[in-house]
Amino acid sequence: MQLSLWLALAGAGVLISLTPGAGAINTMNNSLTSGFRRSIWGILGQQVALIAHVIVVALGVGVLVAGSPVLFNVIRYAGAAYLVFLGIRLLLQQPTAARSATSVTVRESAWSMFRRGLWVNLLNPKALVFFLAFMPQFIRPEQPLLPQYLVLTVTVVAIDIVVMWLLFAAAAKSFQRFTNTVRGQTILNRVFGSLFIAVAALLALIH
Repeated sequence: MQLSLWLALAGAGVLISLTPGAGAINTMNNSLTSGFRRSIWGILGQQVALIAHVIVVALGVGVLVAGSPVLFNVIRYAGAAYLVFLGIRLLLQQPTAARSATSVTVRESAWSMFRRGLWVNLLNPKALVFFLAFMPQFIRPEQPLLPQYLVLTVTVVAIDIVVMWLLFAAAAKSFQRFTNTVRGQTILNRVFGSLFIAVAALLALIH
């Protein structure tokens, strides 16, 4: 891939990652509840989902999903339902006892965060449609395809990890003081729970 084309790909990748969505909300919530460093597990789960989307589109299956209203809607509503589930779970979650400002309570395992990050991104058919429109701009069919797809995948994933971890997860640290009180935890649970449900509504209603 030519340098100019790669720079355009990197720029597009940054803009995509900076766009707030379920992945960013999930990352910030993980950072607040389990700590900045451990939030990387949820981010890695989201990246596996991104890689799966790239593979699906590269194999041509994405065209089938995008061209089948029934299949697309099944995935779309399943994704929305999962986000609603996450939102309601946060809204109903009971806050823990107050703790010191320097401590972080680990509430779930790395595998649990990884799995949730995977499903948050995987059950989003709009990502497939996006990659269908996005990927052809940076793939040259007259050149070997596998190296191009590898460069595209590594670039998009690397940029998304950096943005999610060093921007969204780091930004959540400024709200860490709220996790030190029962009232603060309740407010954060309601805020992030509502955000998950709002994103679910957008996913379900916007075509």
